Amino acid sequence: MSTKAQPTPPKRFTAQRKQEVVLRLLKGEPLEVLSRELSVPAATLSQWRETFLTSGLNGLKSKPRDDRDERIRELERKIGQITMDNELLYAKIERMEEETPFVPRRSKR
Repeated sequence: MSTKAQPTPPKRFTAQRKQEVVLRLLKGEPLEVLSRELSVPAATLSQWRETFLTSGLNGLKSKPRDDRDERIRELERKIGQITMDNELLYAKIERMEEETPFVPRRSKR
């Protein structure tokens, strides 16, 4: 009588290995069969599948929000404000010069 010892499955699964298992589930392999084959509870396999599908959905969403986008908008507002301030100051200087033209002073030598 020869009994073959089944190889013990790994205790921890890498992300790559979990992906392979989930893809097998998505291709139609029965959950219960994979659960027995891998010695992993069916609930755990279901959780891996849901996490995988949710992550995939997030990857398909439009560009994720970046903190830099808000910072760029804030800086653009500041640039706009400074530009307006400069234009107002130049207009004021021009009006002042029209009223009393700038005449260079003579040196007191």
